[in-house]
Amino acid sequence: MGRNNGWAFLERGTAEGKPVVFLHGFMGSGEDWLPVVERLPKEFHCILPDLPGHGRTREAVLPHTPWTFPRVAEALISWLQQLQVPPYFLVGYSMGGRLALFLALHYPELFPRVVLESASPGLATEREREERRKRDEQRARELESLPLPQFLHDWYSQPLFASLQHHPRFPELIKRRQRNEPRLLIRALREMGTGVQPSLWEKLPGNKISLLLLTGEWDVKFRRIAEKMVALTPQSQWRTISAAGHNIHFELPEAFANAVADFFNS
Repeated sequence: MGRNNGWAFLERGTAEGKPVVFLHGFMGSGEDWLPVVERLPKEFHCILPDLPGHGRTREAVLPHTPWTFPRVAEALISWLQQLQVPPYFLVGYSMGGRLALFLALHYPELFPRVVLESASPGLATEREREERRKRDEQRARELESLPLPQFLHDWYSQPLFASLQHHPRFPELIKRRQRNEPRLLIRALREMGTGVQPSLWEKLPGNKISLLLLTGEWDVKFRRIAEKMVALTPQSQWRTISAAGHNIHFELPEAFANAVADFFNS
């Protein structure tokens, strides 16, 4: 595990290879991507940061400032440019996918090819965002009052994660999630949640970079979102991975790695 300017991260592959940045989901860490990057060709230089409030990345990356998407994006790019010369390929899952799409639409010169796994452009209307903020605030209060293992049990009992719960490596995932600090996860919920994220729907028609949208066969909600996105977004393609739910890269790392490698090498 490396550390640079407050960012904790892992690196794999060839240092001189094509840089690929992987952004994890809520409660995750860069370590989540290891089963995928270990299956990628060695020609890639894989950079796996822990996002603010997750893993070993704490407040130092953005001291005295909210973790809004614009500020997190600026801090991440500043750090990446010290670590590796752009451009970068980019992969993002769920929360990390929303951040990856924000980066792609606001800094297209830095990210020519982007993979979005089970990700959305946010919520289109203020009413939807307000309802989501209320739900995220309720979850934040649960995280304040419940032991972390109980919160994790409740979180992963959501229908979205039904297939994940039956995966043989699910206990390993829970063990990693327990390394997080609840105080920082609460902050991430309140400052990086879908309800406070700016809607990106209106920016999709102006996109000019190559996007690959990946969804799991059993993830009906995000398949519908991807269908709407690909209809609006030039230079995009959409693939559904069979026998997978919301967290494809955990459930089927080899299939996910193959899809990523094919896209980046095409």
